[in-house]
Amino acid sequence: MGTTSPDLYLAVDRGRGVRAQVEAGIRAAVRGGRLAAGTRLPSTRALAADLGVTRRVVVEAYDQLVAEGYLSARQGAGTVVNAVPRGADAAPSADAGRRLVVDFRPGHPDPALFPRAAWARASRAACAGLGAAELDGADRRGLPALRTALAEYLGRVRGVDAHPDRIVVCSSFGHAVDLLVRVLPGYRFAVEEPGYPVPRNRLLRDGRRVDLVAVDGEGLIVDALRRTTARAVVVTPAHQSPTGVAMSPPRRSALVAWARDVDGYVVEDDFDAEFRYDRRPVGALQGLAPERVVYCGTTAKTLASGLRLGWAVLPAALVDEVVALRADTDGATSTVLQATFAQLLRSGDLDRHLRRSRRVYRARRDAVVAAVHRWLPQATVGGIAAGLNVVLTLPDGTDEQAVVARAAERGIGVYPHRWFTADPGCARPGLVLGYGTVTPEQAGQGVRVLGEVVAAR
Repeated sequence: MGTTSPDLYLAVDRGRGVRAQVEAGIRAAVRGGRLAAGTRLPSTRALAADLGVTRRVVVEAYDQLVAEGYLSARQGAGTVVNAVPRGADAAPSADAGRRLVVDFRPGHPDPALFPRAAWARASRAACAGLGAAELDGADRRGLPALRTALAEYLGRVRGVDAHPDRIVVCSSFGHAVDLLVRVLPGYRFAVEEPGYPVPRNRLLRDGRRVDLVAVDGEGLIVDALRRTTARAVVVTPAHQSPTGVAMSPPRRSALVAWARDVDGYVVEDDFDAEFRYDRRPVGALQGLAPERVVYCGTTAKTLASGLRLGWAVLPAALVDEVVALRADTDGATSTVLQATFAQLLRSGDLDRHLRRSRRVYRARRDAVVAAVHRWLPQATVGGIAAGLNVVLTLPDGTDEQAVVARAAERGIGVYPHRWFTADPGCARPGLVLGYGTVTPEQAGQGVRVLGEVVAAR
């Protein structure tokens, strides 16, 4: 790519809403064909200078158009025009029953936002710096450089008490759960109800009996947990899956007290903690009791689901057992992958990627919520302050499964609340709508169809 920036003509009246004019001008040019798919736009600095406005105006306009699907922006490749998005008022295609036009799949980040250029730079730097001993992968806890970078990062952004020697690098949250189940053979586990199904399913597959503990507006109900015989519990305190509730400070203190009283452990899945929009950051539970909380995180939401990289910050009493188990089972996680992620952390590129992604996902979240208020006013929407999903509660008597099936027939993928509960009969009818990969225009189109489906019940 050359060093010069291409020109772009936009008619802008600086006496009124310049950002809105920039957005509307580019949007119209894309829709009208004046800007073809693949066209590279001027840099934000160059366009701001041409228009005589601040660079922030152009940055925010470009971010909004990226969120809407009109543009794509990748570090090192500039900002380019996408193919024209499907109009919000367009009718579903003839084969909508065979493929999804809009897919509200929960919990999935947009792979198009993956910072390819930054990752490539990090990979080159990491490979150049890896020594023979590091490539040998002898340390079952993981690459020392990554554990050191994670300890600094998690302490800085999540308030985790994370010494590098107590961090074990793994491939996913599910992998971390598998390791903990194996090193805690006599422990009975509890999980949230409703809750993320992965730990519950893995425990049941291992032949364990699992206690289901209800959640409310403050998170897991600790008094209900005390009525079980569990000595370990899996929780999502920063952003409960799927309700979106942040565990209240009194509940956090009560949960830590429970773990000490039963000589047990809390497994903290730091679910969606990086993406928050309308509330202040919530620190990790682990910071309250490092000796009783296992803190787990992954790159699945921050970078890409397929990256397969995670970590567990362990109480000192569990480190040796988990490391020994790694030696006897899967060995270790890819050294090159670990070194690349360590470089991404050290360079600050992950922080930059997260700041940009938050703006994009906030715009998509706002579009889904606005569409629900417009097209589905009989539903209530929750879990909107953070994460990549919203939760819709449908009117009593709605056949949740029928809504899912009829929406799919019209090309709209929606997902039932019962996916997250072990006792579907106790839950009110509802849906969990993911917006990670859904542009604002697609949100309007998809929720409009969903509203028609629900109204026709």
